[in-house]
Amino acid sequence: MRLPNRKPGKYTFPTFDPHMTRAELDAMAQKLDYLRNVAMPRTAKLTQELAGNGDFSENAEYQIAKGKLRGINRTISELEYQIPRAVVIETPADTQSVQIGHKVTVELIDGAKQQWQILGSSESDPTRGVISYQSPIGQALLGRKLSDKVVVELPAGELAVVIVDIQ
Repeated sequence: MRLPNRKPGKYTFPTFDPHMTRAELDAMAQKLDYLRNVAMPRTAKLTQELAGNGDFSENAEYQIAKGKLRGINRTISELEYQIPRAVVIETPADTQSVQIGHKVTVELIDGAKQQWQILGSSESDPTRGVISYQSPIGQALLGRKLSDKVVVELPAGELAVVIVDIQ
């Protein structure tokens, strides 16, 4: 018998970026604790109560509660996998070259200045000035020094910046 070739979807285990700050790691641990001690017992009890309402195939409330329980169990499994494998990003003391955890101030060609903090992809939020070290800009900045001119190929075109400050 031949097994089907399946594309990754919502039921496959997602890959994750292990690089994160201590605050993100603590938030993940709190979420895991909440899911284990509050959400799972509450949802399991509700599912058990709804199971007593009769025929499972026509019991929509039971099906919904069972789906929520599956989602909670999947999230718990993901967090149990991610937390021990996390690599905590500490702010590097060496500010000679750009590294993960640094805040980098760059000057654009038009003279405007912009500051980005380089973290892992799980915490990236360009609207707050946090970019991933895996992003095109993050990759181009890593290892560069003060006053280096960096040209980044982006889908919208080239972006040329000069590194002004590394914190």
